[in-house]
Amino acid sequence: MNIEFIFKIAAIGIIVAVLNLVLSRSGREEQAMLTTLAGLVVVLFMLVEKISELFTTIEGLFGF
Repeated sequence: MNIEFIFKIAAIGIIVAVLNLVLSRSGREEQAMLTTLAGLVVVLFMLVEKISELFTTIEGLFGF
């Protein structure tokens, strides 16, 4: 796993946190929650892709 991948996840987290704070302070709690959920979904899709690569590598390693 590259360090760039970790930086991408951290950047998404920082952006979502700032958007959440701005939206919450302006009284738009629903949009803040949806922004947080969208950020979580994006990160989960990124992780699923990496986990898929891991399983493919393990499968190739053991020759299943």
